[in-house]
Amino acid sequence: MRRFGRTLVTAALAVTVVGGTAGWASGESQSAVTGPPPGTAAWRADTAYGPLPDPATATPHEVARFFAGLDDAARTALVRTHPLVVGNLDGAPVPLRYEANRLAVVATGEARYASLAAPDRRILAFDPRGRGQVAEVFGDLEHAAHVSVIVPGSDNDATSHDARRAPHTGPAGMARALRTATETPLADGPVAGGSVAGGPVAAGPVAAGPVAVIAWTGYTTPVGVGLDAADGRLAAAGALRLARFTAGLDAVGAPDPVLFCHSYGSVVCGLAARHTDAADIVALGSPGMRADTADDLRTGARVWAGRGPSDWIADVPNVSFAGIGHGADPTSAAFGARRVPAADVRGHAGYFTPGTQSLAAFAAIAKGEVR
Repeated sequence: MRRFGRTLVTAALAVTVVGGTAGWASGESQSAVTGPPPGTAAWRADTAYGPLPDPATATPHEVARFFAGLDDAARTALVRTHPLVVGNLDGAPVPLRYEANRLAVVATGEARYASLAAPDRRILAFDPRGRGQVAEVFGDLEHAAHVSVIVPGSDNDATSHDARRAPHTGPAGMARALRTATETPLADGPVAGGSVAGGPVAAGPVAAGPVAVIAWTGYTTPVGVGLDAADGRLAAAGALRLARFTAGLDAVGAPDPVLFCHSYGSVVCGLAARHTDAADIVALGSPGMRADTADDLRTGARVWAGRGPSDWIADVPNVSFAGIGHGADPTSAAFGARRVPAADVRGHAGYFTPGTQSLAAFAAIAKGEVR
C-alpha cells in the first residue's frame, strides 16, 4: 500500500510538471498523421502498368520487386503521375523518390516548403499533411557502407526541419554535424582506442566506406512539452512509421542503420526497437523509452544512452502511470544501456556540437568502429 501511495505521488508530480510548472512549456494536442500518403486512391485506380502495390498493405520488399520489374519509361511515368505516392513509398528506388518528392514539393505551391525542392536536396520522403513530414539524406545513400537515422523530438516538422536555429540542432543540423564528424579521422580522446563508457572501441583503421545520415522528421511530433509529450500516443504512431521506413531501407539494400534518438524521439525508438533491424540504438536526452531495461526493448541492436549535466530532461520524473510518463532513465545503471560520454554537452540540444565527447562517440558508432 505504501508503494502504491508513492507511485500516486510520483505520477501526480509528473502531471504537474508536464502541465507547465517547473519551467516546462505546455503544448497543444496534435493529431497523428497516419495511413498511406495522399494520392493513394488515384494510384490504386491506375492500371496502366498492371496492379500497383497498395501503399497501405504492400511490404517494402514487395514494392522493391515491383519497381525492379519496370523499365525506365514506366518508372518515370509513375513518378510524374503519382509523385506523392512514389516519394513516400518505402522500398521504391532511392533516385525515384528524390525526383518524386521534388515534384511533390513544387506542386504544393507553398513557400514554406520551397527550399526542399532545391537541386542539391535529397528528400527521401515528403508528406504535406498536418504540419508536414520530411526525411532528408545527407551523403550518398545508394553507396553508403553505413547509414544513420536521426529521430528528433518535439517541435519538429517539415517547416522547422531545417529552420534557422542554433547550429547543430534540429533534425537537419544534427544530421549535417554527424555526417561531417564521420568524415574526420578519429583522434585520441575519450573514445579512441579506449571505451565509450563501457563499450570498447576499435583502435585500428576507420571502417571502410562512407556514411549517409538521414534526418527523419517522419512522424507527428508533440508541440511544446505538454500532455502529448508525456504520453505515448504520438510515439506509438511514429514507431509504426519508423519501423516501415527502416524496412524500406533494407528493401533497397542499405546497411542496417544506427538510430540516433533525441528526446521524445527516443520514446519512438523504444517502441519501434523490436520491429527494426537497427544495428545500434542511441538515446540522448531521453525521458525514457517505455521500457524498464534495455533487454525489455527486445532488440538485437546495441543500446546506448547519454545525457549532459545541464540537460533539463533530468528533471522529468522517470515514471509510467496511467499512460503518463515514459519509464526508466536509459542512462541509469539498472537500465543496462552502454553509456555515451556527454560531460561537456550543454543543455538539451547540444549533443551534436562539434568538439563534444558525445559527437565523437556518435561518429565512432556511426562508422562501425565500436566493437
